[in-house]
Order: sequence, then C-alpha cells, then structure tokens
Amino acid sequence: MADGCVEAVGVSNERAEQYQGGVTLYVVVACMVAAIGGSIFGYDIGISGGVTSMDPFLEKFFPAVYSRKHNKISQDSHYCKYNNQGLVLFTSSLYVAGLVASLFASHVTRRYGRKASIISGGISFLLGSALNAGAMNLTMLISGRIMLGVGIGFSNQAVPLYLSELAPPKTRGGLNIMFQLATTIGIFTANMVNYTTQKIKPWGWRLSLTLGLAAAPALLMTVGGIFLPETPNSLIERGHLDKGRAVLEKIRGTWDVKAEYEVIVEASELAKAISHPFRNILERRNRPQLVMAICMPMFQILTGINSILFYAPVLFASLGFGANASLYSSVITGAVLAASTVVSIATVDRWGRRALLLSGGIQMMVCQVPLTFP
Repeated sequence: MADGCVEAVGVSNERAEQYQGGVTLYVVVACMVAAIGGSIFGYDIGISGGVTSMDPFLEKFFPAVYSRKHNKISQDSHYCKYNNQGLVLFTSSLYVAGLVASLFASHVTRRYGRKASIISGGISFLLGSALNAGAMNLTMLISGRIMLGVGIGFSNQAVPLYLSELAPPKTRGGLNIMFQLATTIGIFTANMVNYTTQKIKPWGWRLSLTLGLAAAPALLMTVGGIFLPETPNSLIERGHLDKGRAVLEKIRGTWDVKAEYEVIVEASELAKAISHPFRNILERRNRPQLVMAICMPMFQILTGINSILFYAPVLFASLGFGANASLYSSVITGAVLAASTVVSIATVDRWGRRALLLSGGIQMMVCQVPLTFP
C-alpha cells in the first residue's frame, strides 16, 4: 500500500509539471471577490468583543452587566462582571449557527456548486447586518447574529474550496491563504472600527454591528458571486464536461489544458465510484489523514487563540486597561495577525506547508508560556 501511494504521488507530480497556464487576472479578481467572505468572518470575530465593552451597548441590551461594570462597591472581579447568560448567547449564537449551517452548506456546495454557497452566504451576511444595525431588542440582536452565523457556515465551507480549485497548482498555497488574509484584515478592520465608533455615543455600536461599514463587502460578495465562474471541478463533477473545460481554458489563459483537464475528470470519476464516502473515510488506510484533518484544527482552536481574538477588548479591560487602551491593544493584535499572514502567502509555496506549520507551532508554544504563567 505504501509503495502504491508513493507511485501515485510520483505520477501526480509528474503530470502536474505538464500543466499549462498560470495566474491570470481573471483568477485574481475571482479569488478576491470570493475571499471577501473571509473578511466578513474576520470582521465579526473582531467586532463582538469591542462592542461588548461599549457602555451604550451594554446599557441597552445587558443592563445587569453595565450595572456590575460600574458598581465601584461590588466585590466582583473584572471577569465576573461580564458573567451573563444573555451576553454568552450573543457571542456564541454566531458559532452555533455557523456549525449547523455548514452541515447544510456541504450538500449545497456539492450538488449545486461553489457559487451557490457563496451567494447564499452573502445574502445571509446582508440580512444579519441589517438586523443587527437596526436591533431594538435582544431578540433582533440574536436573530441577526444567527443570520451572520449562517453566512459564515456557507462561506467558510465554500470559499476555501473555491480558491483551491480555481488556483493553478504551483501557486495554490498562496492563493488559498487569501481567505485567511481576508479574515485577518477583517479582524484588524473590526478593531479599528471599534476604536473609532466607541467615541460616538450613544449609537456608535450600531455602526460597528453593520459589519464593517461592511454591508458593502457583503453586497459585493453577493453580486460578485453571481458573475464569478463556477470551478471546473464542480462543473465536471456535475456532468458538465464541456463547460468545465471551457472555464479551465479561460482561467488558465491557454487552450492547452489537456493534462489538467484529464486529472480533474479522473478524480471526479474516482470520487463517484465510492458508494459510501463516509464509511470509506473510516477505513484503516485513510485514518492517518482523518486524524490529521480533525486534530490539527482542533488543537489550533484549543490553544485559545479564537477566544483571545474574540474577547480581546474585554480581556484587556479585565486586566485594568482603560476603554481606549483596551481597544488600541486589540488593534495591535490584529495588525500583527494580518502582517504574519502576508508573510505566509509569500513563503508557503516556496518553503512548503510543513515548514510553516512547525514554525507556527513553535511560536504558539513560546507565546503560551507568558499567557499561562503571567
């Protein structure tokens, strides 16, 4: 089995060298439009923590938290002052909705194409932005968060796949990380918006929750998604062989796409030949890939980085930072995150995925020490 795998990889690499064409302007524009879903996702990660540290927002939706926050006589620690089930529901409803939506999104992406999921995600973002910006009560606020979560579920499921299938093999790593770059830019933008809007009282939080002064990116993602090309892989999987080849020729900028086209067709036929894909994943020969696919993202999340990004302003405030200082510190965190992603894009196809994975793991271990033992 090992020899067979080595042989298959060798054949695949040899055929990949025969691929013609490169990164065309058409691919770059399509990838930029698709990656907007990442920027909205990142914006929503960064915006919530800042909004929940704003007094007018807390006073309107979570008066108990606002009261504890400003009660100088209270013996509660800074952390306990934010202990509120409604506030927890506000922050967590986004992720719960995203988790559930991703299960439906996978079916839509497979059956109706990547474009369908991208457009669905954009529409959900628009609806969620409108509900949050005009929220008059907690029900409207949570409903908006749920719609944003649905948008995240669809876009996070479809956009990375779309980018991978549209990008030429030699630059696939860098173009795929565009989604992560868009996410980090979204986080940085959210921190900057929070830093500005917290000075606009009492309605600055509404500007933040419109997602980015980002209803515009959501609209661009929706409308742009209509004009995006479907990926050759998706078209071929659904039996549109001629359309798939035509799109492949267009995005590669050359008529000579025979080698890549044949590989996509063969991969599609192999996938269709598997009658029970989920049962197949659990087979012994596929377990190493399954374990890595589950454990790598799981351990990354368990480092606590998402919690730090999500609650950064609240955490800094709990450490004694003032309102401006806590939001400014979050801006610095977001800027470092975006800059690091740019470095990854520049090096991933030159150094390889493993080198970045190991260096990132070492950096996280080093940084976890002062966080764990302050």
